[in-house]
Amino acid sequence: MKQLKQHPLVWLAGLSTLGAALVLPGCTGDSSPDAASGDANIQAAWVEMGDSNQAIARVVTSYTPPTSTTGATSANAACPLLVVDGNATRMNLRVGPGTAAQRTTASDPVDSKPSAFPVSVCEANLPSGAQKVAVANRALPVPKANPQRVLVLADTGCRMKKAGAAWQACSDPVAWPFASLSKVAASMTPDLVLHIGDYHYRENACPSDVAGCQGSPWGYGWDTWLADLFQPAAPLLAAAPWVVVRGNHEECARAGQGWYRFLDVRSYSAARSCDDPVNDGTANYNDPYAVALGSDSQVVVFDSAKTGSAALKPTDAQFAIYQKQFQTVGSLAAKTGMVNTIFTNHHPILAFAPVAGSTPAPGNLALQSAMSSLNAQAYYPPGVNVALHGHVHDFQAINFASGHPATLVTGNGGDSLDVALPDPLPTGLTPAVGATIDRITHSASFGFMVMDRNAAPATGWTFKAYSAAGKLMATCVQSGKALSCDKTGFLTP
Repeated sequence: MKQLKQHPLVWLAGLSTLGAALVLPGCTGDSSPDAASGDANIQAAWVEMGDSNQAIARVVTSYTPPTSTTGATSANAACPLLVVDGNATRMNLRVGPGTAAQRTTASDPVDSKPSAFPVSVCEANLPSGAQKVAVANRALPVPKANPQRVLVLADTGCRMKKAGAAWQACSDPVAWPFASLSKVAASMTPDLVLHIGDYHYRENACPSDVAGCQGSPWGYGWDTWLADLFQPAAPLLAAAPWVVVRGNHEECARAGQGWYRFLDVRSYSAARSCDDPVNDGTANYNDPYAVALGSDSQVVVFDSAKTGSAALKPTDAQFAIYQKQFQTVGSLAAKTGMVNTIFTNHHPILAFAPVAGSTPAPGNLALQSAMSSLNAQAYYPPGVNVALHGHVHDFQAINFASGHPATLVTGNGGDSLDVALPDPLPTGLTPAVGATIDRITHSASFGFMVMDRNAAPATGWTFKAYSAAGKLMATCVQSGKALSCDKTGFLTP
């Protein structure tokens, strides 16, 4: 547990710029008489945004309550007190410690193991308008009704995968820069963080002859989630509430168990735990929901974790699932007074996947087939002006001559980068039938993106691509479905 106790030190230096507070165990003193609220027990604490802008405080704790003399213990006894505007209440237990039996995974059984979670996850809904929120002497970020700056990133974990012998050097901050990137991004004081999926990549054990990942945890349990997400992302978790989008690495046969324990905004249940493969047909899909960015903009969150790459037939079960979900997207985008809907899912729909030595692959054909059944070659329903994605490990900003929503890909948050797209693109190359590229700006380097709200009376957002070190690489201004970037073609950091 030494690594867990050292966790707060990783981000202590950045707290002064984040407006957060932390008291280290054994320093100025954890004066709380409540044992469950001792800071040494808290392994991670953050706020995320759910459906209809419900803010949810989450805590991962290692505290184990003593058994009472009667043998009975309150269900929430492991959870700390949450102080909201001076009022303290006990958080609710989302799920307690446990190790599920080894299930089928994306890897061979010999390269898999049961997922151990020796921690409890606690949660509490925050009241609208909360001004100050704290747990165990550390302040938590509170939502802003009209966020002006949104930090966007995706694909942040460190790849350790036997298939393809993909062993990223997780201990090398240049080869895997997520921890330093997180500090730089947090220093830009976002009002909200939008993570577009693939938080977890350390699937298989590092071979003895690969130096860069020696000693790293692997598999889908808490130790790996701590190393891949909660420890390096601590500055961003302290900086602002998060909107979390599910990636394919969080589907049930991969890191889905941790997804449902830690990140999913819905109530936890056995049927939606990914512990038993018999429930995967339910747990691999979730209905879309919207998070408002003020009165005129919203982000629609879409779960595409289990989508494949091939076009679906109308007789396929997955076709019906995604068709129904895109009908929900249409209803959300049609909300009265909502002038700017930003659609976000993990898999790019109208963007490219670079292929070494070959023509780039188009957008996701499975999702395109379900979308075109509702909106033909427009794909998206009316009201969607911008689409944000991850999955492809590069940066892309695309404006369409065909009037499709502006599309941005920001899957360059830490995992191994893809090869660069050809520059210029081959003439006539399209990500989908009927979609005509006007201009594309792209980069094959680590980085993140910042959305800044356009100054009134204009609507929409300005998107800025940054390198991992915080160098501004390109600025793109949205107006309706159009995206105008100050640079086109390939960017160098």
